[in-house]
Amino acid sequence: MIPYRKQWVSLTALMVLVVVLWNTWAIYPLKILVVFFHELSHALAGVLTGGKVVEIRLEASQGGCCIIQGGNQFLTLMAGYLGSLLIGGIILVLAFRTRRDRELVTILGMIILLVGLFFVRPVVGFGFLFVMVAGAAMVTAGRRFPWQVNDFLLRTIGLTSCLYAVFDIKSDIIDRPYLGSDARMLSELTGIPTLVWGTVWIVVAVSATCYFVRMAGRSEK
Repeated sequence: MIPYRKQWVSLTALMVLVVVLWNTWAIYPLKILVVFFHELSHALAGVLTGGKVVEIRLEASQGGCCIIQGGNQFLTLMAGYLGSLLIGGIILVLAFRTRRDRELVTILGMIILLVGLFFVRPVVGFGFLFVMVAGAAMVTAGRRFPWQVNDFLLRTIGLTSCLYAVFDIKSDIIDRPYLGSDARMLSELTGIPTLVWGTVWIVVAVSATCYFVRMAGRSEK
């Protein structure tokens, strides 16, 4: 089989698997991880624009928030959905392009642990427990499991992050525009309706997801 065709078959099969299991406990931890990426993106944007991260919170209901003092509010609000999408896309493409999957999983796990230790609060709470367990599990996987296992893990995380960005934007902004979402806060900040922000974001998210999937499908280790 042509290498590119193998990649597309592998990617398509994984996408079907993730979608089929989307509302099950098998994908639930990955969804919480994507929420973490979302809040981490807010935090990075805040710090890069001169702000300070006070704390990050994760909820079992797949919610979360990032409290930031200072920084550019517009860019910080924009960073959540788009940042988690970018993180997922990069992970997906790297998983298809390199065999250094063990190192990548280990580094990702260490980042999760460090961010959790310094910023995820409360310490006695769901979010802190999740990042500690997830980070430790990824470091363990990267150090002890073969690259094939870590490769599958990275592909699944990357693809889930891309898909979740699309589904989450649609759910929070288009289906339920009354929620206190990033788009709702951007609407209050700019005067542009929530639905407009949601539409722009979902177009960007779908386009970016297609781009990352295409890049991954054309990759060869």
